[in-house]
Amino acid sequence: MTLHPDTATARHALPSYLDPNRLGPWGIFLQQVDRVTPYLGSLARWVETLKRPKRILVVDVPIHMDDGTIAHFEGYRVQHNTSRGPGKGGVRFHQDVTLSEVMALAAWMSIKNAAVNVPFGGAKGGVRVDPKQLSLGELERMTRRYTSEIGLIIGPTKDIPAPDVNTNERVMAWMMDTYSMNVGETVTGVVTGKPISLGGSLGRREATGRGVFTVGAEAARRIGLDIAGARLAVQGFGNVGGIAAKLFAEAGARVVAVQDHGGCVYREAGLDVPALLDHVKRHGGVAGFEGAEALDRDQFWDVPCDVLIPAALEQQITRENAHRVTARLIIEGANGPTTPDADDILRERGVLVVPDVVANAGGVIVSYFEWVQDFSSYFWSEEEINERLIRIMKGALNAVWQVAEDKGVSLRTATFIVACERILRARDLRGLYP
Repeated sequence: MTLHPDTATARHALPSYLDPNRLGPWGIFLQQVDRVTPYLGSLARWVETLKRPKRILVVDVPIHMDDGTIAHFEGYRVQHNTSRGPGKGGVRFHQDVTLSEVMALAAWMSIKNAAVNVPFGGAKGGVRVDPKQLSLGELERMTRRYTSEIGLIIGPTKDIPAPDVNTNERVMAWMMDTYSMNVGETVTGVVTGKPISLGGSLGRREATGRGVFTVGAEAARRIGLDIAGARLAVQGFGNVGGIAAKLFAEAGARVVAVQDHGGCVYREAGLDVPALLDHVKRHGGVAGFEGAEALDRDQFWDVPCDVLIPAALEQQITRENAHRVTARLIIEGANGPTTPDADDILRERGVLVVPDVVANAGGVIVSYFEWVQDFSSYFWSEEEINERLIRIMKGALNAVWQVAEDKGVSLRTATFIVACERILRARDLRGLYP
């Protein structure tokens, strides 16, 4: 049968919400896949697998508010690819969460897990809510209702959530308990990032920041940048940026600027990182920190520095500000902080970017350790966990560095080459059912 050209096109057309021309986070991911496709050889015939999430669940999350009213929140869970194992990825509570964002985050989790060779696929979840506007009781009820709504597709061998933006150990404890109540038995392995007393892992809270430091220090060594005395600027000072800044400062770097949701502080001689972390813990942000100059948020991009760590949200480094970045080395602590256009500008300027899908993989690596420990009910020391984390992170960076040199591509493209080959090879070997 001969298809009319329009029919043939329609058969392969992406649904509107997968349209690469809609540049949100998902559009950025699709551009990244297109850039790597020419390097995939015979596996490129499976590349559409990467452009279509395996499963998308959108749920209504109704809860009783403290004042007696009923509020509705929109929630998501996206499983991008499970060819190499169960889905894995965080849950974020944020007022600006969108389906495009969650889809992209799930896809980057697929790439991240494959890049560091952890046997998980990619997944992500979110609820569109400002958790700061909820009481503790409202937050718990929302978490439990959301968990029940997505309970059909999560589980320790299906899809394992973890903390992300505005979620933490307590939220994971509620999720684990809710899932366990619904299935009638305690299932500690359904989430990671739990409290230690509920089957959590030592080293999990610091893992992402430690991974950022590990690959950042290794990349700096490779380009001849001495960390001791290097000037560091950090965007986002939470669990990732704060821990990374602390470790870099301990290695002799000067943290000269920090920007977060509340403001931007600067000190050429170097900020007192432990004091700043304490200030953030007490006041909720860096604004008002004594002993530092307050800058306008936009001035952050002009701060003279050697190393920049974007550890906040997506699409922070764009074509509009990429030319202003003064750093020689960018280590992506956030997911998707650099747009493809900005990537090109930075590469032309000789700025090395260590991409998120390697740089911030420490969290999922130690989540994998936690998952393994939960299954075996045998728990490792923090020293063992950190040693294994560092070994895997360095090995992953070494592998993508070699591919980048061999093929003359950026570290991001090299990481996608390594990861996509692993994902699509698994897809090819498994075949299609039925």
